[in-house]
Amino acid sequence: MFKTKATSLLAAAAMVIPSLIITPCNAESHNNSMRDITTMELVRDMGIGINLGNTMEAAGDWIAEYGDGTVRSYETAWGSPEVTEEMIKGMAEEGFGVLRIPVAWSNLMGDNYTISQDYMSRVQQIVDWTIDADMYAIINIHWDNGWVNKFPDNKDENMKRYTRMWEQICDGFEDYGDHLMFESQNEELGWESIWNPWGSTDGKAESYALVNEINQKFVDVVRSSDGNNPERHLLISGYNTGIDRTCDPLFKMPADPQNRCAVSVHYYTPAGFAILEDKDESWAKARSTWGTNDDLNELKYNLDMMKTNFVDKGIPVIIGEYGCPTKGKEPDSVRLFLSTVCKAIYERNMCPVMWSTPGGHYNRTTYKMEDQQLVQQLKAIGARQPDPDKSSQQPAGVWGDANNNGTVQMNDAVLVMQAISNADVYGVNGTDKNHITEIGEELADVYDNGTSGLTNMDALLIQKYLIHTVTSLTPAGAA
Repeated sequence: MFKTKATSLLAAAAMVIPSLIITPCNAESHNNSMRDITTMELVRDMGIGINLGNTMEAAGDWIAEYGDGTVRSYETAWGSPEVTEEMIKGMAEEGFGVLRIPVAWSNLMGDNYTISQDYMSRVQQIVDWTIDADMYAIINIHWDNGWVNKFPDNKDENMKRYTRMWEQICDGFEDYGDHLMFESQNEELGWESIWNPWGSTDGKAESYALVNEINQKFVDVVRSSDGNNPERHLLISGYNTGIDRTCDPLFKMPADPQNRCAVSVHYYTPAGFAILEDKDESWAKARSTWGTNDDLNELKYNLDMMKTNFVDKGIPVIIGEYGCPTKGKEPDSVRLFLSTVCKAIYERNMCPVMWSTPGGHYNRTTYKMEDQQLVQQLKAIGARQPDPDKSSQQPAGVWGDANNNGTVQMNDAVLVMQAISNADVYGVNGTDKNHITEIGEELADVYDNGTSGLTNMDALLIQKYLIHTVTSLTPAGAA
């Protein structure tokens, strides 16, 4: 069914712009360019993502006491090896199009909330590697040793701290282009000291008002800073990044003169599977399996809520974290959960960003995902768009040029889809070797997976360039 639908779509588009030539932007230009695209388009272009968890957000007084006072002592404190460019490239090669980089900016902080220049430089280096790998980067103020949790205790001083930190972050990244997104905070906006969600409604309006005020301050600081920041795409933290609380009418998106804000929530539901390992807690019982009808209905209910309240109203959504542990879990259930949640998010035009920590789903030593079967499932959902301008990755000729005429056109995607259809194969390597060779097998392998045949991914990646251009009316030559 999909083959027929996709081929018809491609053929129809080919009739509209039979000679459209696509020249995607290269990674180098991403460093300082701000494209004329909406935040909804940018979020969709991210594909699927992964977190660099438990790394630059590692924090604790014990690190200052027992560490050597370097950035490395914080970066490796929670078990991560030092981040390398190869580590970041590996994430891109596994199909991820956006890397969320949680940061504890208070580490090594000086007087008057002055961010360490060494810490700033290290985060900049990781962001540079991410953009050079043709990925988007998201940076935020993460847990940061918990000071945000105490925001209501001294609002004025903490607002000063928050403002000072974002002013410096803005200055440090003002020249970066739209492949860098700022996120206002992590999960800490929302305070039980003001309102107990499991009790009465007393204090609820006050707690929501403070969340909304902090998010507005974030937008105001970024928009009043220099460089590209007045136009930067921004990510607004939902109330405790919970879906139900963020969908509450009391949560308000900040006013933004650029209208370039998305909202962030997290998905760790049900907690017994997605949070707990093998030990019960008073608030949930640990589960080793996932995938019942109730589980699937719960997933649908939650994500439909986000779609209705935000996406359908023109507000983009990034699920900044979703995931589950592997300890105490059935491997098939882990794979089913991660792939099903990712697909459900992506199908609703939201961006899924998997939570990953050292020793978790992505191996930071081998630069590969631990579960390669999962990788193929995730890539089929929303693999990153490859960069044809990277000569080190492309074969001789024009990458994606199935008919070998020197350009990438709609007919190339149609020919690849026809080759797969004629081979009677979908999702695996083509077997009709004679026909595939006729259309330029090597040149059409845009997915660059080293296989001897074409797959649906090759056609879909060409399609992603071309169909996006048709529907968004982007001029030929734009990414």
